[in-house]
Amino acid sequence: MRKKLAFIATFLACFSLIAVACSKTSSKSDNGKILSTAQIKKNIGSKLITTRESAQDPLTKKYKKIVKDTSYTFDNPYVKLNPYKTSPLTALVIFYTDKNAKVSYTVEGESDDTSITNTVNGDYSKTHQVPVVGLYANKTNKVTVNITYEDGTTDSKEIEIKTDSLPKYVKNATITVKNTDKSKMDIGDNKLTIINRTTKEPFAIDADGNVRWYSTNYSQHTIEQISNGHMLILTKKKESSKVYNDLIETDVLGRVYKEYSFDPGTKYNDSGNSKDETTVIHHDLVELPNHDILATVSDGSKYKEDVMVQISHKTGKVVKVIDLKKILPSSMYKNYKAGSDNKVDWFHQNAVDYDSSDNSIMISGRNQDMIMKLDYKTDKIIWIYSGKKKATWPKKYRDKILTPTQGTTITGGQHGLYLLKHDGDSEDIILYDNNIDVTNGNKKTSGKYSQAVEYNIDTKNMTIDQTWSYGKSLGKANFTSIIGYAERESNGNTLVDFGFKDNGKESNIIEVDSSGNQVFNVTVKNSASKAYAYRAYRVPFYSSSYVFDVND
Repeated sequence: MRKKLAFIATFLACFSLIAVACSKTSSKSDNGKILSTAQIKKNIGSKLITTRESAQDPLTKKYKKIVKDTSYTFDNPYVKLNPYKTSPLTALVIFYTDKNAKVSYTVEGESDDTSITNTVNGDYSKTHQVPVVGLYANKTNKVTVNITYEDGTTDSKEIEIKTDSLPKYVKNATITVKNTDKSKMDIGDNKLTIINRTTKEPFAIDADGNVRWYSTNYSQHTIEQISNGHMLILTKKKESSKVYNDLIETDVLGRVYKEYSFDPGTKYNDSGNSKDETTVIHHDLVELPNHDILATVSDGSKYKEDVMVQISHKTGKVVKVIDLKKILPSSMYKNYKAGSDNKVDWFHQNAVDYDSSDNSIMISGRNQDMIMKLDYKTDKIIWIYSGKKKATWPKKYRDKILTPTQGTTITGGQHGLYLLKHDGDSEDIILYDNNIDVTNGNKKTSGKYSQAVEYNIDTKNMTIDQTWSYGKSLGKANFTSIIGYAERESNGNTLVDFGFKDNGKESNIIEVDSSGNQVFNVTVKNSASKAYAYRAYRVPFYSSSYVFDVND
């Protein structure tokens, strides 16, 4: 995350800095001018490619042949660990039955409520492709496969699957769990907590803190489960590469279904350090109802992290551009100081969420300490919440500014904004409030605590009311100047990721009930440089909408 640059001491130093910036500016940047939509589309340069799919073709062809081979029976199944070579704690089990049947399985856990049970989705069939997830590392795992035949009879079989050790960047992330009450956690039969890291391999843990899934694909910031049960992961082709330039649609087994590539010329990073890793899509993306992707990007100008693009899932091309410089007052970006990379990170968008009830989006801008909602069709502002006083906004914006009720906190450097419920004029939202005064935060409380916050917005009266929070009581120990997330679970609990605790020395993820009682508290230490827990998600492994079929 960028801090504002200090004032330049002398005119000569200022002149020198400008000269260097100009000399390094590419033709894509237009020397800081606001770019046209056409130019932004060209600069992003997104397209669909098949590099990873093609590399996996031999494996998929092999599994297709095995599915047709009736010699692999329930008593003698085909078992392949890590079937697509990027998901080592998964296996593909294939077998044939004489009668139509459905299959479920359980990976035996090491303690109560850590077994993972999944039912294979689809119709009754004689051929069975079973994606087994939730294995332990460096262990001979016991997996019980259950069959229910169409006539109601059942059968079961135990198979053993031996796994290897964890890779160093996962193994070295010291995981400590306390305050666990599994009976009150939202874990169900198959839920794990995904640790979505700022860099390195993402992984998922159970209620004991044991790693039960990880991907060997290095990711940065972005890993999202979408409607078909697949995941979108921002990754790179080589571990040694500094550019996270590929967005893949993959499943828990590691099979790649779609791959988007972006022009690396628009890459930037948060630090401004040329030696750090860079990316085109940065903090967030969301799947739209038509399955297109809305992603946060930089546009290739001197301004960064202030543009969104809608990417067609059919063509991979950008079909819509939202440039916040064309929506918010020009003084916000013109008066904001450039960072050490000579780029202006005036908004620093770190969240986007889509509201299907009114075709709108909500976004978070860390460096303005601001959240806002836009009409997705027209890009017009619906509401804004910010510590920036209403009287200081240009007149045309003032009727869009929400008024906080007494006791409602101002957000500061916030992350992870998303919608909980929209009912008429009432909107419930949740976010992670870092509580750091970047430009318009609360100077009195800044740096004293961070918290998960739920707000209710009354769009008829244009008010915002804080209805729930957690984190203030933890004080400065859990203050995080950057990153973090809050997720409301299906049972009403909230999973809070204090991702940059103690200046990044550890990430602390806490699940609390509606009264703020801890039911799960996990700390991740020594997780490798810049591999903090950017977000934490409680996710079913696998989703009820996920169907694995090598023939599709």
